[in-house]
Amino acid sequence: MVIFSVYVVNKAGGLIYQYDNYVPRAEVEKTFSYPLDLVLKHHDEKVVVSFGQRDGIRVGHAVLSINGVDVVGKNTSEGKDILEYLKDPSNYPVSIRFGRARLSSNEKLMLASMFHSLFAIGSQLSPEAGSSGIEMLETDVFKLHCFQTLTGIKFIVLADPRQSGIDALLRKIYEIYSDFALKNPFYSLEMPIRCELFDQNLKSALEVAEKAGNFGAGS
Repeated sequence: MVIFSVYVVNKAGGLIYQYDNYVPRAEVEKTFSYPLDLVLKHHDEKVVVSFGQRDGIRVGHAVLSINGVDVVGKNTSEGKDILEYLKDPSNYPVSIRFGRARLSSNEKLMLASMFHSLFAIGSQLSPEAGSSGIEMLETDVFKLHCFQTLTGIKFIVLADPRQSGIDALLRKIYEIYSDFALKNPFYSLEMPIRCELFDQNLKSALEVAEKAGNFGAGS
């Protein structure tokens, strides 16, 4: 079983902690001759495929590297615009690695804020008063699990749909937060968590949960 990532969101909707435990790498590298038979465009400071699919390359995939060197946003490592670079026939043949665009720190902050809003909407739409809000969202490849404390802190885990014991894991993460963040004299409430002991104990808890498939009461 796999646990993909952990998010901690404060009561105002701000992301105060995020850890990627496992990031699936679906990447494809191909050598192309001129002219390039894919249509690329700028999107959110990246260069992505807007038209044309082949050999595992899909619309929405981003350019990750050119000739084995990672790109920097929409520019090559030398600072040249990728689209302009690929328009020049003298740069061919060229090896391009495509893959799913990685989320930036700003995108993660935005998504955490959006989920906070959806959580509130879910509570307001409830036909009964006192709804817990969104506790789980399910897709074909992952489940999002959310546990909100009485003080409004949200602990979110993205995991394989077959992973069991997530409710217990969420409460274990809350326990780790209480022991290693809240009791840290240098930690300010509602602020980003930067505590080595919190990191270490969280990673250990995720390892135990993945190996066991669940999180027992004695863990």
